[in-house]
Amino acid sequence: MASSAPKRFLPLKQGAQKLPADAPKLLRGVVFDMDGTLCEPQNYMFGEMRAALGITKAVDILEHIDSLPDHKKPAAVESIRSIERTAMASQKPQPGLMTLMSYLDTKGIPKAICTRNFDVPVKNLLDKFLDGTKFHPVVTREFRPPKPSPAGILHIAKNWGLEGDDGAVDATGLIMVGDSIDDMTAGRSAGAATVLLVNDVNRGLAEHAHTDLVIRTLDELVDILEHGFVGRVIN
Repeated sequence: MASSAPKRFLPLKQGAQKLPADAPKLLRGVVFDMDGTLCEPQNYMFGEMRAALGITKAVDILEHIDSLPDHKKPAAVESIRSIERTAMASQKPQPGLMTLMSYLDTKGIPKAICTRNFDVPVKNLLDKFLDGTKFHPVVTREFRPPKPSPAGILHIAKNWGLEGDDGAVDATGLIMVGDSIDDMTAGRSAGAATVLLVNDVNRGLAEHAHTDLVIRTLDELVDILEHGFVGRVIN
């Protein structure tokens, strides 16, 4: 956001780490949402899902399914999975996707996915557009609780062995990249920096208190990381 804000992460460009002891911390990894972030948004799916479940826009889809009696859950789960399977055939990669992935791989920055999708569309995206670049772990909606809970991001930080001086899981060295309020809230609640991939639908989140930085295409993040991530000042 504001250029006067202090850098949160050290620049990744060669030689930039030769800085004073009180310099910003090293970037330890980047967590990505999937739909609307790694691939272009397919927001029509959510209307189809709510129609299939008979719920309004005000009701969270996953919370609704969790609230159903056990004997009704399998049919509800399958109804939304069917919509996702159909949509995955038309997945398109976000502009700048491979440029950013190649950059992170070159710099040795770990990458993970934290999504509310189920595993089949995620695997389809990885196989079609991201063959040869590694994401681990991949946290899907089978992991509970899902975003906006920070649990998935903290699980990733724990998997990467990130701990504070007190031995607790520490996600402050991470960046969460996403396109929704769930992504921004999950990242902020976990202690990670947040990056909004802005589009025509989510522009209102650009000034949200949980959003640290805004990009229009994924490859814009390359220059930001090269020169040092500057986030929103939190009072």
